[in-house]
Amino acid sequence: MTMNSLTSTWRQRRQAARTRRAIDAALARSSSPAMRDELLTLASRSTSLR
Repeated sequence: MTMNSLTSTWRQRRQAARTRRAIDAALARSSSPAMRDELLTLASRSTSLR
């Protein structure tokens, strides 16, 4: 594995973790069920991109 692909894999993983944390925070703040559904859809989509 080259250093470059290692770096990009690590960056993607960090980005995914950050996205999940942001979504978790938004879910905690959000009170409307529709918004929760939307955020959960986004969460599952962002994790399946890997």
